[in-house]
Amino acid sequence: MAVSEDDRPSGTALQTSPLHDRHVALGAKFAPFGGWTMPLEYAGGGVLAEHTAVRSAVGIFDVSHLGKATVRGPGAAAYLNACLTADLDKIGPGQAQYTLLCAADGGVVDDLIVYRRSDDDLLLVPNAANCATVVRILAEAAPAGVEIADRHPDFALIAVQGTESDEVLTAAGFPAGHDYMSFVEVDREVNGQGRVAVTVCRTGYTGERGYELVLPAAAAGSVWDALTAAGEPYGLQPAGLGARDTLRTEMGYPLHGQDISPSITPVQARLGWAVGWGKERFFGDAALRAEKAAGPARTLRGLKAVRRGIARPGMTVLGAGGEELGAVTSGTYSPSLRIGVALALIDSSVGLDDVVQVDIRGRREDFVVTKPPFVSPRVRES
Repeated sequence: MAVSEDDRPSGTALQTSPLHDRHVALGAKFAPFGGWTMPLEYAGGGVLAEHTAVRSAVGIFDVSHLGKATVRGPGAAAYLNACLTADLDKIGPGQAQYTLLCAADGGVVDDLIVYRRSDDDLLLVPNAANCATVVRILAEAAPAGVEIADRHPDFALIAVQGTESDEVLTAAGFPAGHDYMSFVEVDREVNGQGRVAVTVCRTGYTGERGYELVLPAAAAGSVWDALTAAGEPYGLQPAGLGARDTLRTEMGYPLHGQDISPSITPVQARLGWAVGWGKERFFGDAALRAEKAAGPARTLRGLKAVRRGIARPGMTVLGAGGEELGAVTSGTYSPSLRIGVALALIDSSVGLDDVVQVDIRGRREDFVVTKPPFVSPRVRES
């Protein structure tokens, strides 16, 4: 499971979530990720049970390690649109957008979600280890009047994901049922602890219908408790980073640092849909337009095991003649399919349905090249 990313400077202590005490009480096993210590799995079930709960009922994740940053001031949206890859003009207030921040050579500095509150007020949710870098890059180029603020420690983020997520949110007194990639901001009393401002976003990283709630870190415990109590009749189960990784890999969702990175471009990662090619400019646009026109030399593809092989990141992918084609970037056992699935950055000459081999500790296992997702997504279902 790809849950050990740790980009801390040497000697820097791991940060803990505002929900850390809840995880300890639930018997969580912890792992370092992006400079934070986060629950990997919980006692009483483990990754398989947590994964299954999300696919069949509902799970709750603490993803407070994800970054939070605000971009505010006159022309803030227009400025971001000239920096990030996706066309921000395609969404309006109350909508969210998946996008990328690229370097001049086209490599991915980070992938993130933008929440557009208004033309002058936007919230960014980058990856944990990259938040400070994203803020620094955007702040360095910002025009006068546009302020970029790192709000990482100020907010918590809780994800409720699964077929019963609407019912859980409604039972807890939060809005549900709004459109995919939209959000609603509410201010309400939670568990008698005072009023809490919560942004309820119809987003997620599991492929299931679900929501992510952004809220003040000080209120995280109260909101977590309200959601878990409301979810008990629906089989809600706390889920950790292990299940989050198996769920997102089944969907073919990229993980920064593995499937996308400063050395892997959106064109190579088949994320061209997240690039506003009709825009006049964005960071890395010249390099990406040139690569798109020429065609990438390597492409991120899905791999599905023919037998029992489980591919892991870094393992070599080989052709029929033993030639090296590339490497696995993400790989896991799929609890839904009960076989190994993987993402691999391989030579673009390799086609769908071709059979390749993965070198698994000296043993060559056959995999079929396929197009993710490996499991049908239900994230957009109404």
